[in-house]
Amino acid sequence: MIRAVRRIIFAVSLTATFAAQAPAATSGESLYLGQCSFCHGKDGEGGRGATLQRRILRHAPDEAALRLVIRRGIAGSSMPGTALSDSEIDQVAKYVRSLGRRTIRPLPGDPNRGERLYQGKGGCPACHAVSARGGSFGPDLTEIGAARSPAYLRASVVEPGAEVPRGFVQIRAVTKNGGQITGARVNEDTFSVQIRDAGGVVHSLWKEDLNGMNVDLGKSPMPSYGSVFSKDELDDLVAYLAALRGTR
Repeated sequence: MIRAVRRIIFAVSLTATFAAQAPAATSGESLYLGQCSFCHGKDGEGGRGATLQRRILRHAPDEAALRLVIRRGIAGSSMPGTALSDSEIDQVAKYVRSLGRRTIRPLPGDPNRGERLYQGKGGCPACHAVSARGGSFGPDLTEIGAARSPAYLRASVVEPGAEVPRGFVQIRAVTKNGGQITGARVNEDTFSVQIRDAGGVVHSLWKEDLNGMNVDLGKSPMPSYGSVFSKDELDDLVAYLAALRGTR
């Protein structure tokens, strides 16, 4: 009887030991999947948040900076801070670093052909800049490959209104003389609003001179290119955009 009780106690102790050790090995991944993957992707491939599949992260070049970003977030962006403990932050940071060491699967498509489509058939430089060359109506794409996943980039080209980038909400302002100005909001305060139209011209308007101003939620000034490019051309264009990481 005593031996049986001892065996039970030993088994319970051994189980408790393994139970205590197992979460430590996976807690970084579990915390990441629960709190980070919605924006950064299950494997760190990115989405509405930056891709983490790179060894040096733009806002977190070292361990101390990475822990600080996890704790405080990034001001002026959609990256929030967290209430995780110091130990949990260390575990998440360690797991995020492991994502940067993973082998990235090659994308279908040819980035060189994609660049030609971007410059020509797409007419993208009229609104977007890459390395200071191009328009300013749309978001700068110089580092878009580091900030968004290939799947997100494809969706943005095919259905740009699905998720409008921060700071590029479409505004329609109607003046008292019947004119209408449509574009992206550059700035707004209590008395005025500044709108950049598709031609890159910034209109500064006094609100008292307007009959109305509508914010078109869910709409983007960018048209859909789903019917402009073939599937293979979309592969090429996405391959080019995904390669834009501030180094081309």
